[in-house]
Amino acid sequence: MHPLKFRPILKERLWGGTKLKEVLGKPIESDITGESWELSTVKGDVSVIENGSLAGKSLQELIDSNGEELLGKSVVERFGKEFPILIKFIDAKQDLSIQLHPNDELAKKRHNSFGKTEMWYIMDADPKAELIVGFNKDVTKEEYAESVANNSLLDLLNYEQVKEGDTFFINTGKIHAIGAGVMLAEIQQTSDITYRVFDFNRKDKEGNLRELHTELALDAVDYEKKDDFKISYTPGINEISTMVDCPYFKTNFIELTKDIEIDTTKRDSFTIFMCVGGEVLINTAEGEVTIKKGETALLPANTITIYLKSMGAKLLEVTI
Repeated sequence: MHPLKFRPILKERLWGGTKLKEVLGKPIESDITGESWELSTVKGDVSVIENGSLAGKSLQELIDSNGEELLGKSVVERFGKEFPILIKFIDAKQDLSIQLHPNDELAKKRHNSFGKTEMWYIMDADPKAELIVGFNKDVTKEEYAESVANNSLLDLLNYEQVKEGDTFFINTGKIHAIGAGVMLAEIQQTSDITYRVFDFNRKDKEGNLRELHTELALDAVDYEKKDDFKISYTPGINEISTMVDCPYFKTNFIELTKDIEIDTTKRDSFTIFMCVGGEVLINTAEGEVTIKKGETALLPANTITIYLKSMGAKLLEVTI
């Protein structure tokens, strides 16, 4: 199987904007496009290949017919015929809702789903743009419930100003929100389970308040103040720098000023490259593909050697 590119799945969101088109070149037609799903097997939103001899086939079709070759034997043993990662680019013109995600155990029990551990890489941020990540102090379940009831939740939350290159790891249960003016790359477990707890009393285009999940969230929130969310990494040039290494995915940062070679013989996993700057030619024995800023490629697990050819690119490399 050759390196694969997929058609972006574009999502209108109440808080979305136009940066996915203006900065990343996505074919959006709406002024409130908030997300571009790059790799997905979420039901109803399955990615379709757009390049090479496999063009027109869905990612799920390929997994069903060539699971081990595409995903890796150990990945299939763990996840079966499910693609375990969901890859997105997100543009927040307005603040997202205050939200959190349940862990694997709770998500399985309530929704027959994976939990949603995720990470963010900031690609673009307006001056003074912020994220909300966690609480600014330890809170009790009762304090939290009272703050939601009396609209004072924002007073308990931790705000982080961000700039390009900042990286955040959002474990399940951590309350969070992407702030207005932030565009980012998101890597997460395959799950679309979100508990929305505050939405600034906004209304959708039909004039309705969006649903909140107040009761569901109570047993899913991590109430401790923790400073474990901002990732410190050293972005070396022409080498692989680990950003996040968790049970669900490993993400490396690669900044290129010359060509490099990656030996994958010890890697029993597919490889994803998200281009977050510049442009790169990805070459393997089975074929090649070029991705530029805002594009994503998937390389099968049975790829032996990867050649990255670029005079200037920034990449996120994702494996299991």
